[in-house]
Amino acid sequence: MVSEETVTLFLSEFDLQVEEIRKIYARLEGKAAKVQEGGIPEELVDSIGYWLHNLYSAYEDLFSQVASFWENSLQDDGGYHLHLLKRMRMDIPGVRPPLLPSDRAYIHLDELRGFRRVFRHAYSYGLDDERVLLLVRRVPPVSG
Repeated sequence: MVSEETVTLFLSEFDLQVEEIRKIYARLEGKAAKVQEGGIPEELVDSIGYWLHNLYSAYEDLFSQVASFWENSLQDDGGYHLHLLKRMRMDIPGVRPPLLPSDRAYIHLDELRGFRRVFRHAYSYGLDDERVLLLVRRVPPVSG
């Protein structure tokens, strides 16, 4: 049985991570507004890419917290990142409900997961401006 203190600690860490995600959304919202102004400099595209990367990383940290606490197991195999994301769609009876509320949320996060991988390896060829701008337009507002 999990102690009340352990649950309280988990919930505090969960809330802290959700707040970090909200801050990243706010940063992206501000950058998306600059995109609407026209003429998109390379530095803005790079900055948006950086924050999109951070957004998915923050979600993955949250998912890892949930999986570690409720399911007590995380396999670090070749498909870890996709497997973790898929697990967040699952309803695990008697353990936890799904963390991702819809297929749309899953698809959006999977796009960000794929982008993060590209971002981490884009040092030799740069980012695809159109892809970055498409993703930032899909980021919901903080209030949403």
